[in-house]
Amino acid sequence: MTLTIRSPELRQLYQHRWAPNLKIPFFYGIWGALGVIAWHTDYWVLTWLCYLAMGYMQMGIVTFMHDCTHNTLFKVRWKNWIFGVFAMIPLIISFTAFKEDHLQHHRYNRTPKDPDAFTMGKRGIGDFILFYAYALVGVFLTAIQFTLIFPLQALRGRKALFHWLEIALHISVMWGLFHWAASHGMADQVFALWFWPLIFFGFFNSIRFIAEHYGCPWDAGPLIGTRTIISNQANAFFWNNINYHIGHHAYPGVPWYNLKKLHILMLPEIELSGALIAHSYFSIFFDALKRGPEIQKMRQNRFDKE
Repeated sequence: MTLTIRSPELRQLYQHRWAPNLKIPFFYGIWGALGVIAWHTDYWVLTWLCYLAMGYMQMGIVTFMHDCTHNTLFKVRWKNWIFGVFAMIPLIISFTAFKEDHLQHHRYNRTPKDPDAFTMGKRGIGDFILFYAYALVGVFLTAIQFTLIFPLQALRGRKALFHWLEIALHISVMWGLFHWAASHGMADQVFALWFWPLIFFGFFNSIRFIAEHYGCPWDAGPLIGTRTIISNQANAFFWNNINYHIGHHAYPGVPWYNLKKLHILMLPEIELSGALIAHSYFSIFFDALKRGPEIQKMRQNRFDKE
């Protein structure tokens, strides 16, 4: 289907504004404050709640990084690269590898060439193991995929060089941090403050990713090859409107703060095309857990509406 938003409206949505990006230091401030509370509290319940909330905030920070892959977080391209590299340091994986993978995902969404289409398979034992491992402990698989497997398969020349330089940077930062922590007798506390929020982040990321694409029509184009989740507005705020995912795939150059406006403009077209809109990340995620890995004839679940 041809997308029909009028050019003046679309040009306005492509415009960059600096004020919305003040959320970036705000999010880092919340993330840091939660870390301080977790470090100092004597109540284990509060500690784990802080770890959980830090993982949730990390998901929000990663959606800023995601905009950098499309050069939409900042108007100047090099600023997107700098922030993308910086934001990835706690996650170990490189911005270079993630960006290359993600742009291929957009180019080949829900086709055999989509590097992120691992939820689609023949429903063999290996497909089930991979699917449920990603759903529950996806952070480990993501680290392996973007640190080793995808770079060795797809990155060459300058991109490969930048990837390995980023990995060297991450190793240097982590070595320096833990060397300092060990010298002060704090290695265990620093490790916990880094590791457990990362585990929770990985779980949130798996929920988000599966909900965005699971059960969507196969090889059907950007409009109906993904799903928008009309979640609560608090979640849309903290995850920077990534839930308006149909609009993002149709117009990936639109910055995060204009995705809700884009969704409103696209809504008649979304409804006409039969593209999928759901109302809960968890409903799609839990339904996917019940169904397991996809095959091409599997269709959208009962939580979607046309």
